[in-house]
Amino acid sequence: MQEYFKIKKGLNIPIEGEAPLIDLPDLVGDKYAILPQDFRLFSPRLLVQEGDKVLVGQPIIQNKLNENILVTSPISGTVTAIVRGEKRLLKQIIISPDTKQENKIFNIPTTLDRDNIIQILLESGLWVNIRQRPYGIIANPSDMPKAIFISAFDSSPLAADPDYLIKGEEDNFQKGIDILKILTSCPIHLNISPSRNKSNFYKNIKNVELHYFEGPHPTGNVGVQISKISPINKGDIYWYLYTQDVIFIGRLFQNGRLDMHKKIVLTGSELKERGYMTALPGISMHTLLSNRLKQNNVRVISGNVLTGTNAGIEGFLSYYDNQITVIPEGNYYDFFGWVAPKFTKYSPSRMVMNWLIRSKNKKYVLDTNMHGEERPFILSDQYDKYFPFDIYPVYLLKAILSENIEQMENLGIYEIVEEDFALPEYVCVSKINLQEIVRKGIDLMIKETT
Repeated sequence: MQEYFKIKKGLNIPIEGEAPLIDLPDLVGDKYAILPQDFRLFSPRLLVQEGDKVLVGQPIIQNKLNENILVTSPISGTVTAIVRGEKRLLKQIIISPDTKQENKIFNIPTTLDRDNIIQILLESGLWVNIRQRPYGIIANPSDMPKAIFISAFDSSPLAADPDYLIKGEEDNFQKGIDILKILTSCPIHLNISPSRNKSNFYKNIKNVELHYFEGPHPTGNVGVQISKISPINKGDIYWYLYTQDVIFIGRLFQNGRLDMHKKIVLTGSELKERGYMTALPGISMHTLLSNRLKQNNVRVISGNVLTGTNAGIEGFLSYYDNQITVIPEGNYYDFFGWVAPKFTKYSPSRMVMNWLIRSKNKKYVLDTNMHGEERPFILSDQYDKYFPFDIYPVYLLKAILSENIEQMENLGIYEIVEEDFALPEYVCVSKINLQEIVRKGIDLMIKETT
């Protein structure tokens, strides 16, 4: 059954730095990193040592909380460094690639059923690409979800073109859908945007229920889509993936090899050259951005400006990201602060005077300056026009801060994760880190109710 949803609440931030639809030369990094912090509720057990040779698809870390869940190497090479932080916290496993890549071969049976699909996904490490709501954590293989959701577009600032990501991978995408259909008996909801997903390919995909979503960010967030199609109640479990996750699964079951090459997009106002390239998760930022920066005083973000992580030029592409954003650092003082007219600055608030003369299509070079410091958390409706859930966001945040689990449940904690509060955080006049509050609330729910 096809449905059309028009989302009115939200905001498309007019930020400079969109990538044109051009292919940049593909690069092979001199080092790659497995980052355990990319995986929520994952307590890593190290399975390799420095100096070990590894194959593509060989296990690198194991989840102590569920030993069947593995993270495997996207490349073959040598483990050159194991980086630990305070209290020996495992932070990075650095791998230098071989000139010639060698793959671990996975035996794909002629007849597939739920059990052998789960086994292959676990052994290959691709199971970590299947995540669940509530909480936004890696799905439990023993669960049977109520539905699977696939968001085929991203509405976040400077996001990749969804048709470009799937171009040339149509067969692998359909194969991935077919595998998911065998994996569960539940409906698979494929959600597209008519203005973004312009390819006719989506209308011919089998084994899915197609839904149309239109509107500003956060329309592409899978949490928004779930809330409109089938809101989460206590006890419900939904699995979700994104386009390239499904492609990885399709490749594995087509070829018997793990192939995690994916399209990534280089965006941001501080890049000399923007566009698309094919790379592996964990690739070095230095490899990708060398000779591409306009200046050195920049913030290198793995992901988008609202929910991405500050990787730095010496960091690595996070496992789930397909976007890199480079914007100016905002380490300067703002003369007269918000009192100044700021006709050349952008703000969604009318306290900044340029709304009087702002062109609808104008793009702005936005930096990381907060233009103020944290202030008292006031009760207001400031988040409401950017938050398309049937939830009272301020009351939910206050319930989290007071650690009132019953109120958190009643006010909708099961429906949201941090990314759903990214826009309210951006417009927050109190300058409060709302995403951090939400994550602490989710961690508390996991601790107290599971």
